[in-house]
Amino acid sequence: MLKFKKMKNLPKGLPLIGAEVFIEPGQTALEIDTWFKRLKECGMKLTRIRLFESDMRGAQGGWDFSLFDEAFRAGEKYGIQIYGNLFPATDFTDVGGFKFPKTKGHLEEIAVYIKEVVLHFKTFKSLAGWVPINEPGSGNLPQEEFSLERFEQWKKQLGQDSYQSWGFRTLDFSPEKFLLYYNTWFLKWLTGQIRLYDPMAPIHVNNHAIFQHAAEYDFPAWRTFLDSLGGSAHASWHFNYFSRTKYAVAMSANSEMLRSGAGPIPWLMTELQGGNNIYSAFNPLCPTANEITQWLWITIASGSKGTVFWCLNSRRSGFEAGEWAMLDYQNQPSDRMQAAAEAAELLEKHAGFFSEAMVATCCVQVLYIRESLWVEKKLQVPGTFYPGRAEGGVMKSALAYFEALGEMGIHVGFGEISEFDFDKNDYSGQMLLLAQQISIPSRYWKALESFVEKGGKLFVDGLSAYYDENACTLMGRGFPFLKLFGGQVREFKMMESLFCLPVGKIDAPAHLWRGTILPGAGVVVLSRKGDDVFAVRNDYGKGQVLWIPSLLGLGARLEDNYSALQEILGRELAGLPLVFRFEKPVKNVLMKVLKNEADYVTVLVNKSGMVQQVRILCDLKLEPILLFADGHGGPDQGLEMVINPEETLLLKWSARG
Repeated sequence: MLKFKKMKNLPKGLPLIGAEVFIEPGQTALEIDTWFKRLKECGMKLTRIRLFESDMRGAQGGWDFSLFDEAFRAGEKYGIQIYGNLFPATDFTDVGGFKFPKTKGHLEEIAVYIKEVVLHFKTFKSLAGWVPINEPGSGNLPQEEFSLERFEQWKKQLGQDSYQSWGFRTLDFSPEKFLLYYNTWFLKWLTGQIRLYDPMAPIHVNNHAIFQHAAEYDFPAWRTFLDSLGGSAHASWHFNYFSRTKYAVAMSANSEMLRSGAGPIPWLMTELQGGNNIYSAFNPLCPTANEITQWLWITIASGSKGTVFWCLNSRRSGFEAGEWAMLDYQNQPSDRMQAAAEAAELLEKHAGFFSEAMVATCCVQVLYIRESLWVEKKLQVPGTFYPGRAEGGVMKSALAYFEALGEMGIHVGFGEISEFDFDKNDYSGQMLLLAQQISIPSRYWKALESFVEKGGKLFVDGLSAYYDENACTLMGRGFPFLKLFGGQVREFKMMESLFCLPVGKIDAPAHLWRGTILPGAGVVVLSRKGDDVFAVRNDYGKGQVLWIPSLLGLGARLEDNYSALQEILGRELAGLPLVFRFEKPVKNVLMKVLKNEADYVTVLVNKSGMVQQVRILCDLKLEPILLFADGHGGPDQGLEMVINPEETLLLKWSARG
C-alpha cells in the first residue's frame, strides 16, 4: 500500500500501476468480479472508482450502495486498493462533474452526500483513500449564484496591496485572483467534510489540462491539507499544444509540473489515457502499446508513486460509451494493458531500486508565472494570429526550453515560480529559465536578484518582465531589473513570424518581436548590429544573467529545430553538475533520471521515427546494464546506446568493479 506524509517521512514504496473500474447500473456482480480479477492478473494493485450519487440515491431519497459494495468487496478479494472519487449528483451528461456548488442549498446537499458515502465506504479494507473532487479547474469564474456571492464577499475582505504600480491605473485581475483562492477554498472545504467522518484515510486530488489551467492551481496551499497530489494527462483532451510525436515531451512536462507542485508530498498520475476514444475528446486516438510504456516510465521517472489508467472497462451508455478502456469488449487485456503489466512486473523484479528511488536532483529549472498567463489571456483581441501573442504563447515558450533541454539528455524541472525555494544560502550550480514570462510580479523582484547574487545563473528570453502583476509595463523609467539584467530595453520591434537573430556566432530563429537593449557599464555584449544590442551577459554578485529579449524558444519551437538554441544553452550549462546528458542533442529523444543512493536508472524514449545512436555522458564512474527495452535496443559499445523508433530503454548505472 502507498505510504503518505502521515508516516512522517518522505514517501516510500514501490510505484503502483492500476486502472479505473467504471461502475454503473446494469452491470452484474460477475462482470465486476472479472474486472478486479483482470487487474490482479496484470499486476495492477490500484484503482479508482467514481462514487456516483445519482446511482446510489433512490427516487424517495434513500441510499442503495449495493452495486458499489460489489466493487469494494472485489477489491478485498483480489488485493486491489481503491480510491473513492466523490461524485455528487449531477446531470447524466456531465462527464467530468461540476467544479463548484451552484447554491448554498447545493453545498448543503454535497455535505449530506459526503457524510453518507464516507461513513459507509470507510469500513472496507480495500479503501486506499478519497478523491474529494474530479479534476478541479474550470478555466473561468463560474457565473452561478453561489460563486458570484462568494466573489463579492471575497472582494469586500481584500486589503490594499502594498505595491500599486507606481500610482498608474491598472487592469482588474480580481476574477483571476478569486478563482485561484476559490479552487483552494472548495477543495479544502471538501477535505474538511471528509475529515469529519474519516480522519485518517489519505486524501488525493487530480487536476486536469494543466497547460491551460495552471494559473488557477495554488499547489503550495494544497499541500497543507492534501496527502498527495495528482493529475489527469489524457493526450486526447489535454495535449493540444503538441503533435503526437511530442506526446512524450508533453507527459514529461505535465509530470514535472505535478512534481514541482507536490513538493514534499507524494504525487500520482491519477488518470492516464488507456484506450481508444471515438466521439469524446478533442483529438481521437488510440494509444499504442509503445506509447503506454513510454508514458508509464516517464511518469515513474518523474517521481510518480502511482499511475491509474482511465479506464479499465468502458462504460456502456452515454458520453464516452465503449471508449477509453484497457480491456477489449470481451473483457480480455488489450496490447496496451499487457504493456502496463510488463511495467508492473519490472517494478516488482527491481523493487529494491524503485521502492526507494527519487528523481535525481535537477540543476536546471524552467519556471512559468501564473500572472503571465493571466495577463496574456486578459489582453487577447481578435486579429491576425501569431503564436507569440495568442493565448498559450507564454506556456509554449517555457515548454520550448523544456523540450530543447530534453533533447540534450537533461532531466529538467518545470514549475510555477512560487514553488521554487528562494530561501537558500547558495545557488551555485543552478540555472533558472524565464522564457516569455511577460509578467513578473513585484514580490519576486528581490527573490530573483538574491538567486543570482548567491551564485545562480538566470537565462531570460523574450518579453519577460514586460509587465508587473497589474499589466503595467515595466519598460522605461524605473525598470526594476536594470542592475540584475545589465541594462534596459530600448524598444521591441515587430519583425516576422520567424526571423534570424545573431547570438555571438550563432544564427538563431526567433519569433515576432526583436528587443534591443541599452546596456549598462561592465556587461558583455553578445549580439549587436550597429548600435542595436540584442543580447547581453551580466555578472551580478556570485552569479550571472544571460538576457536575450527576443522569443528564441518559441521561434525554435515553430521551426521545430532546436539546434541553434541548444548550442546557446550548451555554453550556459558548462560547469553545472549534470551527472547524465547526451554527448550531442538528439532530435525527439528524451532522458529522465532516477537515483537510489549511489545507483541510477535512466529512462530513454525515442520519438524520432528512426534508429538513433545515443552516446550518454556520465560524470561518475558508472557502468550501465540494460533493464528493459521494448524493442531490440540497448548498450552497443561503452556508453553508446542504440534505441529504435518508439522504443523505451531503461538502463541501471552502478559503480564499476
